[in-house]
Amino acid sequence: MFSVHPTGDAAGRVICDRHRGPEATGARTRRSSRSRVRPGKAGRAVALSLLALVCTPAAAQTQAQMNQQAGAAYKQADAQMTQAWRALYAGMKKRDAADTSRGGGFGYAAAALASQRAWLPFRDKQCVLEGAEFAGGSLQSMAQLQCLTKVTRARTQQLKGMQWTK
Repeated sequence: MFSVHPTGDAAGRVICDRHRGPEATGARTRRSSRSRVRPGKAGRAVALSLLALVCTPAAAQTQAQMNQQAGAAYKQADAQMTQAWRALYAGMKKRDAADTSRGGGFGYAAAALASQRAWLPFRDKQCVLEGAEFAGGSLQSMAQLQCLTKVTRARTQQLKGMQWTK
């Protein structure tokens, strides 16, 4: 049977040992086949995952570092959205120029521009609301940045979906 027992060394650090047998814990050595649990592959995978979590120290981060990471993620998401926006807007301008049936086109580019201009304040206000859960606290700016990233990525996908091929 596979089991893990964290123990401490002289310095107080946690060391993970595999169970060496029932004698090491003082358990009875004779067991009935019904009481013994034999984990399958999934059980072993869970046990190994837990072992890795217990025996691996977590990387310590400060709130400032987490804010910086959230800011970098938002900056990347914003750059991707800007790229998608430019491609969409250029495509809509071409579509308008090619469509002379309505005296200068349908107005795809103008509609796209109005949509984007309306979306930007929505995004900002929405994320102020989401960050308000932590108002005045150290998590507020990180929550806002995470919201900005999430909403911006969703908008990027929306813009990409509007780039019609026909």
